[in-house]
Amino acid sequence: MPFAPFDWIDDEARRRADAGLVRTLRPRPAETELLDLASNDYLGLTRHPEVTAAAARAACRWGAGATGSRLVTGSTTLHAELERELAEFCGFEAALVLSSGYAANLAALTALSGRGSLIVSDAGNHASIVDGCRLSRAETAVVPHTDPEAVRKTLRAHDGRALAVTDSVFSVDGDAAPLAALAEVCRAEGAALLVDDAHGLGVLGEGGRGALAAAGLAGGEGVVGTLTLSKALGSQGGAVLGPARVIDHLVNTARTFIFDTGLAPAAAGAALGSLRLLRREPERAGRARAVATALYEQLTAAGLVAVRPDAAVVSVRAPSADSAVRWAADCRTAGMAVGCFRPPSVPDGISRLRLTARADLTDAQIATAVAIVRRTAPDA
Repeated sequence: MPFAPFDWIDDEARRRADAGLVRTLRPRPAETELLDLASNDYLGLTRHPEVTAAAARAACRWGAGATGSRLVTGSTTLHAELERELAEFCGFEAALVLSSGYAANLAALTALSGRGSLIVSDAGNHASIVDGCRLSRAETAVVPHTDPEAVRKTLRAHDGRALAVTDSVFSVDGDAAPLAALAEVCRAEGAALLVDDAHGLGVLGEGGRGALAAAGLAGGEGVVGTLTLSKALGSQGGAVLGPARVIDHLVNTARTFIFDTGLAPAAAGAALGSLRLLRREPERAGRARAVATALYEQLTAAGLVAVRPDAAVVSVRAPSADSAVRWAADCRTAGMAVGCFRPPSVPDGISRLRLTARADLTDAQIATAVAIVRRTAPDA
C-alpha cells in the first residue's frame, strides 16, 4: 500500500462537512456595495483619510517593514511614540506594542505565569487566551462564565503565584465581564488580574479609553491590560499595558515579543493616527454604543433572539450551525455582510450571527440591516 501521510485530512474534511462546519476564505475587493456589519471596524476609521494618510507617511519615512525584531532593528521612535500615547490614553504607566493582539495575549500570559503558578480563566475567553494558558506551563483552571465567586474559590484553594484572566467584552455575545468584582477578588486573594480589552478600547469608557478605565482599574498595581490595534483603531497589531516593571519584564522574557518581527511602521502610524483622531472626536465611542443598542432593540422588537450588547457586538441566535451559515449567506445576497459564529468558536455550542455596530452607520443603514436580518431569518 502506498504511503499516504495526509489521507486523514480527507476524513477530517468529511466530518466537518457533515457537521456544517466548513470554513472558506472569501477575498474581498477593495470596493464593495455590501453594507458591512461583519468587520471589527467599530469607529469606522480603517478608511478614514486621516488614518490612511498617517499609514502612508509612516511607510514612506520608515519603510515597508520593521526590518527585524523589536530588540534588534524593529523598534523605531514611531513605536515608542505609539506606546507612550497608548499608555497615557488608557491610563497606564507603560505599554508594549506587538505584531498582533493574539501575540500580546500570549506574551502577557506566558511571561506573567509559569510552572508552579495558577491561571484562572473565564470559560468564554478568546482563543488567544486559551492558547496563552496552554503555552504558559502554569496550572490552568477554567471557571464558569462571568462568575467572580468561582474565581475567588479557585484562587483561595491555590498556594502561590496566581493570575486571573478575562476578556473585558466577550466576542461571541458582546457581554461584559464584571471587572470591578473580579479586581476585588484578585486584591483579596493576592492575585494579578489580566484583562483583554480588544472589544472595549474605543467603545467603552470616557472617550473610548476602554473597559479598564471605565471600571476605574486602569493603572492599578495588580492590573495588566492587553488590546488590539485592529478593531476600534482600524489598524493592525496589539499591545500590553501595565506597570513599568511588568512591561520591562515582558521585554526581557516574552517570546512572542523577543522573537517576532516588530509591527510594520505603516500599522503603527495608522494606529497613532486613529488614537489622535479619537482624542479629538470622543463622541465616536458613544455613537458606536448607541448603534449597538439600536440594532438590539430593533432586532428583538422584530421577534429575533438577540443578546443585549454591553459594547459594540450584537449577537443573534440561529437554530443550528447549517442555518447560521445559510442565514449569513442570504444576508450577503441581500446586500449585507455579517459574521457567523459556529462551534468550536462558540463555547456553548449555539450558533449565531454576529453584527458589528459601527460609529459611522446611519439610522437608515441600521434600519436596512434589521430589515435584511429579519427577512432572511431561518425558521426555528
